[in-house]
Amino acid sequence: MPPEIRMSAEVSAPGPATRARAAPLLLLTSLYIAQGLPYGFFTQALPVLMREHGASLKAISATAFLFLPWALKFLWAPLVDHLGTRRGWIVPIQFTAAIGAALLALVDPGRGFLIVFAAVFAFNLLAAVQDVATDGMAVRLLDVRARGLGNGIQVGAYRIGMVLGGGLLLWVYAKLGWVAMCIGMSALLALTCVPVLLHREAADATPRKLRPSLPVLASGWLPRLQLPGMLALLLLVCAYKFGDAMTGSLVGPMLKDAHWAIEEIAIVKGALGSIMGLVGAAAGGWLAFRLGRRRALLGCGIAQALSLLLYVAAADAPDDRPLVWTACIAEHLFGGMATVALFSLMMDASDPAHAGTDYSLLACAVVVAQGLAAFTAAAIGDAFGYVAVFVTAFVLSSLGCLLLIAALDCRLGPARLDEVWRL
Repeated sequence: MPPEIRMSAEVSAPGPATRARAAPLLLLTSLYIAQGLPYGFFTQALPVLMREHGASLKAISATAFLFLPWALKFLWAPLVDHLGTRRGWIVPIQFTAAIGAALLALVDPGRGFLIVFAAVFAFNLLAAVQDVATDGMAVRLLDVRARGLGNGIQVGAYRIGMVLGGGLLLWVYAKLGWVAMCIGMSALLALTCVPVLLHREAADATPRKLRPSLPVLASGWLPRLQLPGMLALLLLVCAYKFGDAMTGSLVGPMLKDAHWAIEEIAIVKGALGSIMGLVGAAAGGWLAFRLGRRRALLGCGIAQALSLLLYVAAADAPDDRPLVWTACIAEHLFGGMATVALFSLMMDASDPAHAGTDYSLLACAVVVAQGLAAFTAAAIGDAFGYVAVFVTAFVLSSLGCLLLIAALDCRLGPARLDEVWRL
């Protein structure tokens, strides 16, 4: 395994040391962009296209099951942690995804979404394996103080990918069609392969006779889950993001029901929203670095919850363009800040020796919560309307933030958090 690279906050003249510090950040940026590209298209664009073909909100929410690999990635995380190098996992996955996007151009979505759904599942499986390797690499490359910056890059680069996937590629689809969109996605994925090809990583230095066997690795996540405080933290991070996650899948369908054009939705929900999420990620990384974990999580969590009140007003007047734009800006800005603060805490709780596994357990919990939140929001939306969805989201987001802070104040999380919680 490579030694940790300690990221310094000091400003120095450009030189070999500066370039050495910047290289991991460029690498992580490219890898998280690669994850956000297909995810942005399939989560932002696919619901709009399905709604255009008359699908119900519950049918749209059911596509969350296609993201099941993200909820199950902890199963193969021990393998990625201990077999080969992380680069050895990432490179073939990146190229497979680029080739798969090009092959998707041969599919005609007008004849049904079955093949598209299968492609969504395949992309998510590839990205979920890549994510384990990338997160493990990030935990080992970044020290405690640098994790705010690192997670700002993580969320920000992912948002850039979503801008490209959910905004640019949706616009390309609206203007040039399905084939051009798929070719564009393939080209962008291929471009993100360059930094990882230039990265060099040493093989695991652990003596082969001391490495866990395959049967042990197959269940290697279970001992990590049983660590004191890990299960409690898993539930707390779910509560922190549940309310905010309720809004994500329904804003596009709400605007479609209000007769917004696909191009408008692409700009507001895909491009503008993701850009503001990028700004929020940068701000969240700075706050996590300057204020410490507790204050960043509390402040960003409350701001995230309050931003959802704008969607309550927007749901009652979806034709009010300035109001919808303001709601989208606020939700993505403060949601991005809260996400970076939360991800920094998750990295703090991860043991570098089991970085991919620990972080994957927590990240999988967030994905499960997002899927449940999407289905809950759809059920409420079909029964009571969009206003009821966003009111419920505001209440749950507020309660989730306060619960996380109170529980960690009482030291209910892993012992590793004690040294960073009050920083």
